[in-house]
Amino acid sequence: MRIRITLSVLAALASSVVLADGLLPHRDDLSAEDRARVAAVTALPDDFSKPQGFEAMSGGAATSTASVNSNAFSHPSANLKGQARADFFVGNGLFKKVWVSAPASTRASDGLGPLFNARSCQRCHLKDGRGHPPAGPDDLATSMFLRLSVPPSTDAEREALRTKTTLRIPEPTYGGQLQDVAVPGLPAEGRMAITYQDEPVTLGDGKVVTLRKPTYSVAELGYGPMADGTLLSPRVAPQMIGMGLLEAIHPGDILANADPDDADGDGISGRPSMVRDPDNGELVLGRFGWKASNPTIRAQSAGAFAGDIGISNPGSPDPFGDCTANQPQCREMPHGVQDALGDTEAPDPVLDLVVFYSKNLAVPARRDVDDPQVLRGKELFYSIGCVACHRPSYVTSRDATSEEHRFQLIWPYTDMLLHDMGEGLADGRPVGDASGREWRTAPLWGIGLTEIVNGHTFFLHDGRARNLLEAVLWHGGEAQAARDAVVAMDAEQRADLIRFLESL
Repeated sequence: MRIRITLSVLAALASSVVLADGLLPHRDDLSAEDRARVAAVTALPDDFSKPQGFEAMSGGAATSTASVNSNAFSHPSANLKGQARADFFVGNGLFKKVWVSAPASTRASDGLGPLFNARSCQRCHLKDGRGHPPAGPDDLATSMFLRLSVPPSTDAEREALRTKTTLRIPEPTYGGQLQDVAVPGLPAEGRMAITYQDEPVTLGDGKVVTLRKPTYSVAELGYGPMADGTLLSPRVAPQMIGMGLLEAIHPGDILANADPDDADGDGISGRPSMVRDPDNGELVLGRFGWKASNPTIRAQSAGAFAGDIGISNPGSPDPFGDCTANQPQCREMPHGVQDALGDTEAPDPVLDLVVFYSKNLAVPARRDVDDPQVLRGKELFYSIGCVACHRPSYVTSRDATSEEHRFQLIWPYTDMLLHDMGEGLADGRPVGDASGREWRTAPLWGIGLTEIVNGHTFFLHDGRARNLLEAVLWHGGEAQAARDAVVAMDAEQRADLIRFLESL
């Protein structure tokens, strides 16, 4: 039996975008004619016998059509020209730059740590792709780390969370992130320990899939015990492609899909993550990070420089990174700030160029969009409701900061909203608007190239899923009905669905 999408499902999914009082009224960057064009080109299909127009060009005019190999995530936006293209490759060099501890003879490269997780951006985002859990107890978790926080205990902390002056309360000694490496002469903070428990799932056709449920702890603590009630949340480094295009999505298009109280009764209640803009303090839409806690690529990059590598920058100017006042030995170590170079260890234009590089990593073109099996899998993906959260397409804002990202038809398969994913995926750690059960819908573009680029197929926020089917089976909460539909499929239908995902 083939599952077919119904007109009622299509109407429900489209209603949040094409409103009763006109087409896309929130798109204040578009003329009435353009709003009609955008509504038409982003409408959900009712014909799955052939690809949609321009579907293969996932990143619009910025899409990379280079040969598919291990460098598939590392190409510049195809529409970058002249000096912009040159800036991309300079940014690439800085993204790969290996930092060293201060003082060093390579004066422009010192300032590492004192506590850190990796010595370069590239070592977390290998080949600009997805991280993975450590292979065993002796393997450093270079592309995966633990976020740390504690529940608020004072009125001041509760007020800071309420006003979003901060999104979480750091652990008093170890800060907001566990750093498992340190410069010479300083102990590392500790080591992430993971144990797995098997959880079998029996599919409708009798096949048994064994999921692995992780439990996290910290071993070899270097600075004494952690506070009681410390919350741990694992993170693998996400892939880097298409970030500038995600930043260029009109906020109205994201907010129009939000349904925090499930007013339409479809069981899907996506919520926006509202955060403070670090430049002006205003509340704006969070877009980046596993819980959408950063509003811009610059904010995300500045935090990663400071937290992951211990490198100060204009967005995070403390030269001691995540060292806390309860780690005095750490804060007494030399740092790499040099007056001749600037007032931070990675002053502008270093941060600017890394941000530019991150904005312009191209999304690879889709493969096999007209393959009959891919089209059958696409119909299943739509019909069981996956597109309620993994919204297929957008046309980016005409007012986007970068010319290359303006007014592009893109296919990221995300609504950029927070969703309750159930107890199975819960980390129990709130961050801003995101509860301990909520995660931002991850973009799916490029997901089928993970093994080619990174040599593995570990998915979800902590890499617990060892393949795409396991990733689907971990879905719960708002995604429970779609997950259950996959469980009920026969082997041929599941193969079709996975084949579609592999084409993205």
